[in-house]
Amino acid sequence: MTMFRLYTGQMKSDTPVYNANKEKEEKIGQILIMTGKEQAAVPEIFAGDIAAVAKLAVTSTGDTLTVKTNPVIFDPIVFPEPTLNMAIEPKSKGDEDKLSGALQRILEEDPTIKVEKNTETKQTILKSMGDTHVDIIIDKLSRKFGVDVVSREMRIPYRETIRGTVECEGKHKKQTGGHGQYGHVWIKFEPTDEGEFIFEENVFGGSVPRNYFPAVEKGLIEAMEEGVLAGYPVTNLKATLYDGSYHSVDSSEMAFKLAARLAFRKGVEMAKPVLLEPIMNVEIEVPEAYMGDIIGDLNSKRGRVMGMEPAGKKQVIKAQVPQGEMARYTIDLKSMTQGRGKFRMEFSHYEEVPAQNAEKIIEKARQEREEKDK
Repeated sequence: MTMFRLYTGQMKSDTPVYNANKEKEEKIGQILIMTGKEQAAVPEIFAGDIAAVAKLAVTSTGDTLTVKTNPVIFDPIVFPEPTLNMAIEPKSKGDEDKLSGALQRILEEDPTIKVEKNTETKQTILKSMGDTHVDIIIDKLSRKFGVDVVSREMRIPYRETIRGTVECEGKHKKQTGGHGQYGHVWIKFEPTDEGEFIFEENVFGGSVPRNYFPAVEKGLIEAMEEGVLAGYPVTNLKATLYDGSYHSVDSSEMAFKLAARLAFRKGVEMAKPVLLEPIMNVEIEVPEAYMGDIIGDLNSKRGRVMGMEPAGKKQVIKAQVPQGEMARYTIDLKSMTQGRGKFRMEFSHYEEVPAQNAEKIIEKARQEREEKDK
């Protein structure tokens, strides 16, 4: 069913119309007036009427239907940005493809929904306008498309880094019946603000042959995908390979890759590892009467108010808040402002998590890993 509003003229059943956005003709069948679930067929409608038709071929939300001789396109509807992020997954493991197809259909119907696959947390994130909106979508997925879905809070993409400088040895040595495996490196690890990862070599005298340098770098890059505190990716790390040894027969790229990983695990544990959290730039627009409540709530969420400015009869509060504290802010804001506030946010940067909060995050990650291992 496609619902539309007639702006000018009149329209009868079987009237040919032109989709000006898609530049294609559409055939209008029976015109229906909707009253709740009830449908009543009418022979014609007039300007100002809201009606529905079935089985349009190319028309989607926001398109303009007109006559081909005068293809007017109305300004598109400006839809609000979705602000509540929830992770969703099918109850049955085999329903991933079915869910993907169903979500595609729902996205065509409702432009206030966004869906993205987070490659880092391996979750499908449904972005909507609020908790009621999520309930409606999940109900529709079950009722209309036969996909039962569970929702849960999205995982926050934390990072890990180091605050100290250490020099660490990694040695991989294995003797088997034939050729053995031998890789031996000394690597200096230190924090850096110049990038996510910097690899340098400062080897003298051929203690590690040049052809093994890429293997050492690759081993470190792979090891950085999982940190030592809570298994989050490691960032802002500089590694300098400065010494080691090799065996003319038993050394291989794989052996040096594994040696680099061993050095990484030991080195990062010794180099004062810390947890980093994403900080979001948040703009909240509310009536002035609610300013005190909003600022007090932001302070309780470890937020920093950066400034305020008027926007007509409302005030805009600009703040920086940890993403982990904003998971259900759509619901909180609606409650505090009786639905009269709105906000938007975007990623700003990463900051170190306070010690007491870091302990909770690390413990939660440990429990999740234990459940996964079971």
